[in-house]
Amino acid sequence: MHPFPPMVYDEWRRGHLLAPGRLHEGIPDGFPPERLLQAVWHHQRLLADQLRTPDGRGVRILHPGFPNRSAGPDFHRAIIQVENGAPQTGDIEIDLLASNWRTHRHHVNPAYAQVILHVVWEAGSVVAGMPVLPLKGCLDAPLEELQLWLGSEAAQEWPPEAAGRCRPTWRNLPEVAARGLLRQAAQVRLEAKARQMEARSRQAGWDQALWEGLFRGLGYRQNAWPMQQLATTLKPFFENPGQSAEGLVWQARLLGLSGLLPGELPGARDLAPGKTYLRTLWDCWWRERSHWGEAILPKGMWNFQGLRPANHPTRRLALAAWWLGQGGLIQKLEDWFTRRLAGQELADSLAEILQPAEDAFWAWHWTLRSARLPQPQPLLGSSRNTDLAINVILPWFWIRAKTGRNQSLLKVAEERFLAWPKGDDNAVLRLARQRMFAAQFPIRTAAEQQGLLQIVRDFCDHANARCDQCPWPAAGGEA
Repeated sequence: MHPFPPMVYDEWRRGHLLAPGRLHEGIPDGFPPERLLQAVWHHQRLLADQLRTPDGRGVRILHPGFPNRSAGPDFHRAIIQVENGAPQTGDIEIDLLASNWRTHRHHVNPAYAQVILHVVWEAGSVVAGMPVLPLKGCLDAPLEELQLWLGSEAAQEWPPEAAGRCRPTWRNLPEVAARGLLRQAAQVRLEAKARQMEARSRQAGWDQALWEGLFRGLGYRQNAWPMQQLATTLKPFFENPGQSAEGLVWQARLLGLSGLLPGELPGARDLAPGKTYLRTLWDCWWRERSHWGEAILPKGMWNFQGLRPANHPTRRLALAAWWLGQGGLIQKLEDWFTRRLAGQELADSLAEILQPAEDAFWAWHWTLRSARLPQPQPLLGSSRNTDLAINVILPWFWIRAKTGRNQSLLKVAEERFLAWPKGDDNAVLRLARQRMFAAQFPIRTAAEQQGLLQIVRDFCDHANARCDQCPWPAAGGEA
């Protein structure tokens, strides 16, 4: 005889998924968890003809947008139409109450400036000027049923409507052809980056173009410009390596020029490690501060919003200071480029050049003011090592070989670019894979990641979330 009563598993599942702690998550009775509302919106589990703002205007959801797993609004690139107005493209924020817009201070956060609709469970007090859509009474099923659905595989998958129109094209391509197309797109991206460095080299020379590229790479997206400005300011040092100095002096110089060296000096009796180190840097910087004058950047040029501690500009500048203090970086890179290397050995051997040994201060602190870390952290991670190789170092070698008509070195640069191990994933790549491949196509190399990014820039970024007027499906169909 079967040891369990009929439907016992269903009872266990319901008891687990509908437990008060899971359903309400500390919020008042009758309110669903925000996570459920996000899933309802993503899959549009709504009665479309009943969607209205509190003042009675009808709302059409032409596209719900794409989930945002980072800080900021819950969905990006949604397309909506309020009453008889023109369709709008922008972000969607989901909250339990309309009043949360101010409670959570979204109204003063620049990340929420593109929100076009505030989706809530209950309207409550509505913020003037912000269209609000209450979902209570507009769900296509009871809350209990939707909570059970949330625990199903169907709720975790992306709805078919989120697929790009190019997905059938990719699905019908043999894998070898799909990877070949990604590599072609990556080649376009490589050449575009290389040509930009070539243009800079005509003004400032090859070495300066590389240094500026390396500094920009350390700045990430948020601080690429001030980093490049620093590299431009340091051009005389790059042209005359004889003016070089030890790493600590370079740290003081870069932090001083960046405007990030704190203005308040610690007292002589303050022996906290960070403040002692800061005092040492100031003792180096004050000797040459007057020499730089207006070259010192205002601190307001730097963007700290949303930065992970490991990406703080002071930490990136400490790494650049180590490169400069060691000296001979470009020669080391040229020696590396002429060695026979393959696979993971490519990345590991480059990291040996770019990664400092454990630094007595920066291995144990994120910033000048942060507490000591429980475990040492490297100044250069594998992800940044890959980004510098793919976006700066290999394009620089490629364009030098191209302009010098050195076919053998050109081949080396292309082979290394195409063989480089894949880097970290990011939101743009994840969204592209979901839309094009339903996330089932494994990306194997950094070049395939670059190819996917190039396709997004060339096609996806010039169309809306519904792929209206995107030429890719037609072009792909003819391939």
